[in-house]
Amino acid sequence: MARLIALGPFADLLPVKIGTVTCTEIVRDGLWSVAPYQGKAEAVSAQMQVQLGLGLSAVNRRDVAGETICQWIGHGQWLVNAPVALDGLAAVTDQSDGWAAVAIAGDAVTDVLARLLPLDLRAGVFATGQTARSLLDQMPVSITRTGAQQFEIMVMRSMAASLVQDLTVAMSGVAARDAP
Repeated sequence: MARLIALGPFADLLPVKIGTVTCTEIVRDGLWSVAPYQGKAEAVSAQMQVQLGLGLSAVNRRDVAGETICQWIGHGQWLVNAPVALDGLAAVTDQSDGWAAVAIAGDAVTDVLARLLPLDLRAGVFATGQTARSLLDQMPVSITRTGAQQFEIMVMRSMAASLVQDLTVAMSGVAARDAP
């Protein structure tokens, strides 16, 4: 009988280190989409506060309580990395296999991302915990600043290899520019 081996969305493509920038896979046990029904956002936030220790984050924000994350991902939608029961208050769907995420960090990370994203990601403009939906090259992404020189980029799982390719090309370009 054949043995099947489960592979992550990035298989053997990561980690990648070029110049001063490193890109690594972020593995989460689960990811759920929360979409409050009309007029139920406050009740959803209160219920999540009880269950997870944090409510719905503000637009363009990610909130963290311990290991639990709640992140705005678009109009009326949030992602959480813990199961939550919101019967009658929100549509909750398991998105665990639908998203792929990378951490990209290093001294030149904003230079790398500037080649791919139409966003001003400088620290004074795009603060830690801030998140945005945008296009990275031609792919829809969710990008969040997670530290002074670190970002998390989320794409649909089917675009994982394209994300790595685009990041690798941009990392190589910045490293070549900065080489002595």
